[in-house]
Amino acid sequence: MEGVQSIKQRFELIGNDKKLNRAIEKAIQVAPTDISVLVTGESGVGKEAIPKIIHSLSHRKHAKYIAVNCGAIPEGTIDSELFGHEKGAFTGATQTRSGYFEVADGGTIFLDEVGELPLTTQVRLLRVLENGEFLKVGSSQVQKTDVRIVAATNISMFEAIEKEKFREDLYYRLSTVEINIPPLRERQEDIHLLFRKFASDFGQKYKMPTIRLEEQAIQLLVKYRWPGNIRQLRNIAEQISVLEENRTISGITLNGYLPNSSKTNLPAVIGQTKKEGDFSNEREILYKVLFDMKGDLNDLKKLTLELLKNNDSEKVQEENETLIRKIYGNKEEQPQEQENNVAEVLHLPEPIPEATTTVAQPQEDRYHFAEEIQEEETLSLQEKEIELIKKSLERNRGKRKAAASELGISERTLYRKIKQYDL
Repeated sequence: MEGVQSIKQRFELIGNDKKLNRAIEKAIQVAPTDISVLVTGESGVGKEAIPKIIHSLSHRKHAKYIAVNCGAIPEGTIDSELFGHEKGAFTGATQTRSGYFEVADGGTIFLDEVGELPLTTQVRLLRVLENGEFLKVGSSQVQKTDVRIVAATNISMFEAIEKEKFREDLYYRLSTVEINIPPLRERQEDIHLLFRKFASDFGQKYKMPTIRLEEQAIQLLVKYRWPGNIRQLRNIAEQISVLEENRTISGITLNGYLPNSSKTNLPAVIGQTKKEGDFSNEREILYKVLFDMKGDLNDLKKLTLELLKNNDSEKVQEENETLIRKIYGNKEEQPQEQENNVAEVLHLPEPIPEATTTVAQPQEDRYHFAEEIQEEETLSLQEKEIELIKKSLERNRGKRKAAASELGISERTLYRKIKQYDL
């Protein structure tokens, strides 16, 4: 069995990172078997090297090796590409065609970006993994194939499973052994080595002297996050090799080729964007303010009633003024005016004027007034919201877009509310 260093030389893999070495070791160990392998890692880290290593070290090395980019094939034709089709199976199928699983019988198929496969294709692929059987598109005849499958993905498979975009049973069949390739930012010692290799290659390709980095440029190169990983590093090396006349590159020069170069490998706080639901939360807060004011007014009414029963007119006026100052902070604006202002902001219907009471009210009316006060308003946020939506829809003659604009919410939120309340 070949060692890690000889495999690196054979496949031109550069780097001494421990995680990279471990990934190559796992590839060497699983190569003689026929078990399925899932290669994971960010885009541009070089995942395509692992299936080549596995195929070259397996007993299938003399058979076909086919690499398929699942994300680049249209959904309508991917079943035909993978499994073939019969003549007349669909419009444009003028003759029978063999798919990759038939052509690669006895060999290895590398399914890159396997997470992009449609769910219908995933079902067909699961059948191949379970018993080696498949059906051509438009055919009812079952065919057998003996293919080793190595898949790769740059997405989180567990998130895709939770969103029901990828079958869980297929994931576990594909990932009998999982090999992860680390991102370039976690291989800091390898970054300059890779850059020098690319610079040398491009110098020979374009017949130019090889570019060399100053110390400041090397530090900048290592600290950069490289979101595009090795692919981006290679691209930068090629740009500088072609465009720069001075073959010694300073940090300032290199900085001009690095997009968002202010981002380093240091931890950063991820900014949060304001979501649509935040606006509804603000509206709920305003509703709460209004309802708290209603409760304060009810307390004021109860106190007035109690003092009326005691027939103490001077105390009534004094206690009322004290309570008003306490609630509204000695503001000139009266409780009813504040309530109306909040109602105007929320586009609430105008409140029904309430009967005012004075000390001079007849004795018979006092008890009638007490009965009205004791029936406290039972305001419900949900009922108010339903009432607002209904009135807005009526004013706008059922036009939801206009109603949503008037209510200060998105049209999508309005649709959800209408469905929720069955309006």
